[in-house]
This record gives sequence, C-alpha cells and structure tokens, in this order.
Amino acid sequence: MAAARQGRVSVWAQIAEDLRSKIADGTLAADSRLPTEADLTAQYGVARATVRQALTALINEGLIVPQAPRGYFVRHRKPLFYRPQTEFRPQPKTPEMDRFMAEHSADGREPRQTIDVAIVSPPPNVMQRLRLEAGELALVRRRVRYLDGEPFNTNDSYYPLHLVQSTEIMHPVDIARGANQVLADHGYPQVRALDEIYLRMPTPEEVQRLELTPGTPVACHICTGLCPDGTPVRVVVNILPGDRHVIVYERDGLTVDGDE
Repeated sequence: MAAARQGRVSVWAQIAEDLRSKIADGTLAADSRLPTEADLTAQYGVARATVRQALTALINEGLIVPQAPRGYFVRHRKPLFYRPQTEFRPQPKTPEMDRFMAEHSADGREPRQTIDVAIVSPPPNVMQRLRLEAGELALVRRRVRYLDGEPFNTNDSYYPLHLVQSTEIMHPVDIARGANQVLADHGYPQVRALDEIYLRMPTPEEVQRLELTPGTPVACHICTGLCPDGTPVRVVVNILPGDRHVIVYERDGLTVDGDE
C-alpha cells in the first residue's frame, strides 16, 4: 500500500492510521514485531523520516513500544480493573498483603508497591477537603503500585496529623488491619465516602512517578472518607493512567436510564 499524497490528512497520519487499524483488528497482534523502518519505507513508498513520524505517533498513543535494537513491538495491554467501591471492604486475611497485593496476586500477576511517609503542608485541594486550618499539617502515605514490573498507579493518602500521631499509619510499611480500621479503632470510623473523578493530562511529577509516555491522559480519583458526623478524616488521591485502567462501578437498585 502506497500512502496517498493528496487530501487534508498528512502522509504520516495515513500510515499511522493504517498501522493503528491493523493493531485494532489483530493483524498486528500483541507482542508482535512491526516491519522494520526500511520495510515500512518501501511498503508505503515514503521517506524514512515520514515512517518515523508515524511510529512516534503510535508510541505516544501507547500502542507500540520501541525496543532497540530489535525494532518496534505492539504493546501488550492488560488493563487493571479499578473498582473504587472496594475501598471499605475488609482487608485480606493474609496480614502481610494489603488489598491491592492480594487481589492481583490471585489474578496471576506480579504486584508490588513502594510506600513513603512524610509530614507535609498538604496541597490546597487536600487541605480544603480535610477542613484543615492554615498551618495545620497532614501525614501523607505515598504509594506507587506496580504490576508485572510496570508502574500502574499512584495512591497518596492524606490524614490530619493530630489524628494519626503514634499510630502505625506513621510507618512506611503495609498495615495489617488497614488504615481505615486504625482510624476506626481510634474513634474515627468512616461510614461513607465522597468520590470525585477528574480526567486531565498529567503533571510533570506524575509523568516521572508513573513513567508515562507523551500524550497519556490520566484519571484523578479523589476519595474523601467521612465519619458519622460528617468529619473528613482521610483524603486519597489516586492517579490512574488512561492506557492502563478500566474504572468499574457496581450499582444496585437503579431504574432504567431516563426513568426518574
């Protein structure tokens, strides 16, 4: 197939679309190697720079990955099914594994995570949700969660410092009974949560933490945990790369769409 040189769509975009469609229909299967740049140049009848521009577009879309010196390969996508409603389910019985580790180990994948803990002046959006006064500090537990060696999402949990001092939440390790249970045992049970989901492009810090390719959007899921009297005691900021997640909600007792 020779790329057309007329019309509004550029030649490199036509090549990218042709390769994109072959990836979508399975002609180019996951983990398969694309033809070489030289082969694509001959196939489409264009300059190598044009082929490289098309390949760069597919890399930025997360469809292919370069593996020098072997060439370009179709990315094997195995998304994480992210379920916000699992937040308040019981912790796994295995004390050394939190919910993320237990669920994905059972799924046959290789999960791991890093945990860092710091006392911080929280960002304004977190301070507002926790109803902290100016100058009040928070404790943050920052996690990067990996599946099969790839960073999949970040999970940063903020707590008013005065609520969690002298608790295991202060330590950068998994909490066997779960942070929610720690808060409940100290008189701050969370009985409901407010979930907010924002779709946007990542910040430079998020690009670095998650090793994102250019052009990858993220979902920002902010969960605020509330006590029976409405007091907020925890704000979790989850950053979910759009090429690695499917957000799943389960809802019961709904009427048919359009019926009030």
